[in-house]
Amino acid sequence: MSAKKRILFTGGSGKAGRHVVPYLLDKGHRVVNVDLTPLDHPGVDNLTADIADSGQMFNVMSSYANFDELEPGNGVPSFDAVVHFAAIPRILIHPDNETFRINTVGTYNVIEAAMKLGIRKIVIASSETTYGICFADGRRDPVSLPLDEEYDVDPMDSYGLSKVVNEKTARAFALRSGFDIYALRIGNVVEPHEYEQNFPTYFANPEMRRRNAFCYIDARDLGQIVDRCLATDGLGFQVFNAGNDTNGMNIPTAELVERFFPGVPLTREMGENEALFSNRKIREVLGFEEEHDWRKYVKG
Repeated sequence: MSAKKRILFTGGSGKAGRHVVPYLLDKGHRVVNVDLTPLDHPGVDNLTADIADSGQMFNVMSSYANFDELEPGNGVPSFDAVVHFAAIPRILIHPDNETFRINTVGTYNVIEAAMKLGIRKIVIASSETTYGICFADGRRDPVSLPLDEEYDVDPMDSYGLSKVVNEKTARAFALRSGFDIYALRIGNVVEPHEYEQNFPTYFANPEMRRRNAFCYIDARDLGQIVDRCLATDGLGFQVFNAGNDTNGMNIPTAELVERFFPGVPLTREMGENEALFSNRKIREVLGFEEEHDWRKYVKG
């Protein structure tokens, strides 16, 4: 899809990264995983570094990937792109202020280093939590449905807030540099083994998934989205919902709205099972084509 690139990937050892990195390797890219924990996967290069340390980010982005790059004698090759997934992945792991600090300062450090080193393509992980339902105090309705990139994101928690701030940080750097910086609002990530493991429970208790607005993104489809971001140049700053085509639920969209979001207005007509967490933009702008509908793996 995209030409072969030398990619610095932060957070490649996390839940999403450990599937996205192999996808990118399979596409022929060279990937250097920057994480506090190495990713044990054939072909990936690992550097241990902390995104909250600006000097370390400048250093890894101007580093050899591995010993083979010493051989030509031409100095350190430059990276073609940076994909930034490293973060505290949700609330209630660290204190709220630490979640906010690492996620916001880390993203600032990564984008600043990439920009000042002339790396013109940056993809960052934002989150479906920016829409304010996921980690709300109490049962909260969205202002309208479907949730799309034009929505005025309004979280009340430290994690969702950190992701909103990161989108603004990305926009500021994109305006300053003219580089492409794409923020992916990543839906609830589903690994291949989780369909059989979790979806029957979700179907039996649909209320469990209301906080995610019933969204999901297959970790492998997320790999395709990242690869399409790497292949699509010239869009400047963009936000994209990264979700699958349909809801992760065996109930039609109209019934989901009626049962779980009564009174929430729809801004447009929706397909029978069209996702309330809309992925229309990645389909239309990036050409995303879903490969891993949950129906392939679970009897609904």
